[in-house]
Amino acid sequence: MIGAPEDMTETPDGGLIMDALSDVLRAAHLSGGVFLHAEFTAPWCIAAQVSSGLCAPYLGPTAHVVPYHYVLEGELLAMVEGGGESQALRSGDVVLFPHNDTHILGSDIRLPPVFGGELILPPNAAGGLYSIRHGGGGARTKMICGFLGSNSAHDNPVITTLPRLIKLKTEETGSAEWIRSTFQYAADEVSHGRPGSETVLAKLSELLFVEAVRRHLADLPADQTGWLAGLRDPVVARVLALMHGDIARDWSVDELGRQAGSSRSALSERFSRLIGMAPMQYLAHWRLQVAAQKLKSTSASLAQIAEAIGYESEAAFSRAFKKKFGSAPATWRRS
Repeated sequence: MIGAPEDMTETPDGGLIMDALSDVLRAAHLSGGVFLHAEFTAPWCIAAQVSSGLCAPYLGPTAHVVPYHYVLEGELLAMVEGGGESQALRSGDVVLFPHNDTHILGSDIRLPPVFGGELILPPNAAGGLYSIRHGGGGARTKMICGFLGSNSAHDNPVITTLPRLIKLKTEETGSAEWIRSTFQYAADEVSHGRPGSETVLAKLSELLFVEAVRRHLADLPADQTGWLAGLRDPVVARVLALMHGDIARDWSVDELGRQAGSSRSALSERFSRLIGMAPMQYLAHWRLQVAAQKLKSTSASLAQIAEAIGYESEAAFSRAFKKKFGSAPATWRRS
């Protein structure tokens, strides 16, 4: 994991708190990749939305896709269709769309957009990436387009609270300079049809996403609410770190408050206002998210999973899981 934003050093137990963020991102099981290199010449404007089917050759089936575009050369404007301000992007910038909204990219986004899917050319016989060449012959913009795939993003407390568009200026990320330079090199290799860099770009995609989340966290306004905003509050952040650090412990609001230096009532108010649910409700919710991941990715028995997430019995775990997901754990695992 890349170094924490400078703001986070103001919060006690910064390492534990960043571990909570890492824990939530890890549970999303994000897998990165690249699928397309594009070259546009002004004037141009396209509408884009990345389907899981387009990414399947590089990732396999996935329920949720977070597309991103890395600008290799030139400049463009980007915005989410139907709302929000446009963002100017230049060489070295990255734009991500955490909810895979249809988005508009172009040298002039006032132009009627062409659907990007209609412009995509398949890889050549030797393999490689999809490609696009489009535009009016003027100033050139080159991009590498990639994605992060997840089968558990729909209920992830970080991904669900991210904005519809995140812009990452890699020259402003300090310690992430090595990501920018390595990504630029690998993207150049891929854009010129030289194989072997896709694996590097896949891993760098994941790091870029983490860095984008951290930059977003550092830039949150003071009155923001949501899970990430909770990391900016010293009491709520400490409680999140405690729960994520020992999910199976028999926590109470009183115990969490004592360890976070807060009264029970003050903790409950602050946690509910920022996170949107009471501390014990959040803990129960997160335990079941972890259980779902264990059911998917391990062969552990139901009894072992129940114990690992803090349930006293397999029966109690099964009842809670069925209430949350609509089917018993064993049935859900088979499906």
